Amino acid sequence: MSTITWIGLGHMGAPMSANLVATGHEVRGFDLSEAAMATAREGGVQTFTTMAEALDGAEVVITMVPKGEHSRAVYLGENGVLALAPRDALLIDSSTIDVATAEDLHRAASEAGFAFVDAPVSGGISGAAAGSLTFMIGGEDEPVRRAAEIVEPMAGRVVHTGAAGSGQAAKIVNNMMLFICLEACSEGSVLADRLGLDPKVFWEIASASSGNSWALQTWYPVPGMTDSAAANNNFDATFSAALATKDIGLALAAGEQTGVNLPAAEVVAQRFQQLVTDGLADKDCSLIAKYAAPDGTIPGWDPEKD
Repeated sequence: MSTITWIGLGHMGAPMSANLVATGHEVRGFDLSEAAMATAREGGVQTFTTMAEALDGAEVVITMVPKGEHSRAVYLGENGVLALAPRDALLIDSSTIDVATAEDLHRAASEAGFAFVDAPVSGGISGAAAGSLTFMIGGEDEPVRRAAEIVEPMAGRVVHTGAAGSGQAAKIVNNMMLFICLEACSEGSVLADRLGLDPKVFWEIASASSGNSWALQTWYPVPGMTDSAAANNNFDATFSAALATKDIGLALAAGEQTGVNLPAAEVVAQRFQQLVTDGLADKDCSLIAKYAAPDGTIPGWDPEKD
């Protein structure tokens, strides 16, 4: 078993780190949010008031932070991981960030004498809790092999995607496809409702037919269809509109860099941005379903409760 430092104990980090604790690892955690650390402690994570304390004796460092700028600060700052972690520690960044930042972190870690992999995940909060996430790991063979062994308790599948930054590339494309499927579910759920279809009957039909998708099974924006949907809880965030806006923006930036046309992704980006503009950045990204409704009214959404 290993001593693992976990930096970033949010909605994903807390359940993921708890799964490591459950398999016998010692997990030392740090987050800027005391509430996040309190939740992590419930899962058996030891928490510390500074990152330096959490990094003491680390054999593995795993980071899960919101944006590329946060990854840069955590790794490259004066009191960051590269300055404070033991030189033989394996570094695993499971944040979802841009490829250029991931490549920069690989380069800086290598120059500082560290083994580093970019290892974003797919599967959402439900997958984090169940230990069934897909890890997309970019980097050299030996660090990837070591990382695969460490993440196994959190994973349903581990894929070596290729060279430095390729894990992030895979995650960006995968998330773009997810969000496009979510838009399809949003439009479909509202149209089915306006056509008078029983929502449960329609969901069961789509689940067994060509309209099926991970978004339909996990985030379908109608209450009572699937337990993990934010629609059951007035669209309290399982994956916030703010984070979804960031992630779809990564895909659009990649499209610009490569010359790939992404019209469907552009539509979804507009939907997410509208949630942010309307002051709903902290609500769930599946609330975009309300923009398909002529009057903005959908089952499960009560703006007066906020």
